[in-house]
Amino acid sequence: MNPLSLFKCLAEETRLRCVLLIEREGELCVCELMAALQESQPKVSRHLAQLRNCDLLLDRRQGQWVFYRINPQMRDWAKAVLADTAAANEGFLQENLRNLSRMGDRPQRSLICC
Repeated sequence: MNPLSLFKCLAEETRLRCVLLIEREGELCVCELMAALQESQPKVSRHLAQLRNCDLLLDRRQGQWVFYRINPQMRDWAKAVLADTAAANEGFLQENLRNLSRMGDRPQRSLICC
């Protein structure tokens, strides 16, 4: 990944919020992102697909759920950009995190040894 691809992929607000929320939470499913962003399933899924195509996210299926996480193979500089952006801009995600904390029935993650 080069800087132009990374920043083009993150230039849309929904994609940026998804990535920063996932960076902060470690892993989220579509329903959690829908609740956090107050967006429809098709919109969230479309943006997650674009983030996967940019190699920013990986997904894994667990029963009926699909969980998304930051691609661990991403270059160190790109991971640092995401981590630093999330850490330095907590106010940007404050409402999304509040929405997420109000969500009932969040899916349980199994402890999977990779």
